[in-house]
Amino acid sequence: MVSVNLDQDKCKGLECGECIDICPMEIFQFEGDKVTINHPEECIDCKVCLDICPNDCISVKG
Repeated sequence: MVSVNLDQDKCKGLECGECIDICPMEIFQFEGDKVTINHPEECIDCKVCLDICPNDCISVKG
């Protein structure tokens, strides 16, 4: 099982949102002005979110 975590202290939310645009499984979403993880069980461990995140706030462990 894959575990996806998002460090809200590092995440820039509406200022960024790169993970929302790049995730092929659409597990990231905006909730207000913050990015949240929606349906983490659908993560396929591709790690493209790790490559795109400029703030190093996402961790994926599979």
